[in-house]
Amino acid sequence: MARRMFVPLVIAGILGYCASIGATPSTQIWIPSTDIQKFADPHFGWDIYLTNTGNDNGGQTGSVSNGGITIGVLPFSKIGMEVGIDYRDLGGNHVYPVYFNAKLGTPEDAFFKYMPALAVGGYDFGTKKDINDNNIIYGLAAKTIGKFGRLSVGYYAGNKKLLLDMSDNAKADNSGLLLSWDRTISEISDKLWLALDYQGSKSSYGALSFGFSYNFAANASAILGYDIFNDNTTYKPTFTVQIDINLF
Repeated sequence: MARRMFVPLVIAGILGYCASIGATPSTQIWIPSTDIQKFADPHFGWDIYLTNTGNDNGGQTGSVSNGGITIGVLPFSKIGMEVGIDYRDLGGNHVYPVYFNAKLGTPEDAFFKYMPALAVGGYDFGTKKDINDNNIIYGLAAKTIGKFGRLSVGYYAGNKKLLLDMSDNAKADNSGLLLSWDRTISEISDKLWLALDYQGSKSSYGALSFGFSYNFAANASAILGYDIFNDNTTYKPTFTVQIDINLF
């Protein structure tokens, strides 16, 4: 029981702090990563997801855009925390557009050699009960394996009233695996990065995504990616463009 209560208590404490200072968390292409924003360094992110594919079964089309600020709030090298706030436009729908997120984590080798990076966090905490409070809570571990790159594995769960499998009579499908691989392609350029990630379930969060980023300035990068949803009847694939800028 104590273990089950630990994550919700940590998230509740983080969100309390977030509300007092009030972007999606630091991510791969789609899922969260174990990366933590540096202390007192505001990070601006703008993501857009586009699809022009029609859907004979009435599935979603159009675009989703998400802009926000994330900032690191702990001045330590071995443990970090970030908090953030997003404004999201769902195909022109601006009703209840505000979401909060937070993450607590440690980098690789923080306390002993070969230790993986660890993170626990939450995102898409909305402002209206059972309307936009998707309330995703997750845990992740990640380890860099030489030149192969970094592997991450974790698990998440969210609001069972909102994370639904629409292909199965809107049955709750609110949890699943988090998996990813990413690597800086230094053989070509230290500015080039590739990633592949997966989020389980057939809710609107479940997807396989892949893409690359390029650092076009010392404090700025752009990601180009593609998302294939696990429920490919309700949700058609999307192209994503993501701009990330460290403001200081």
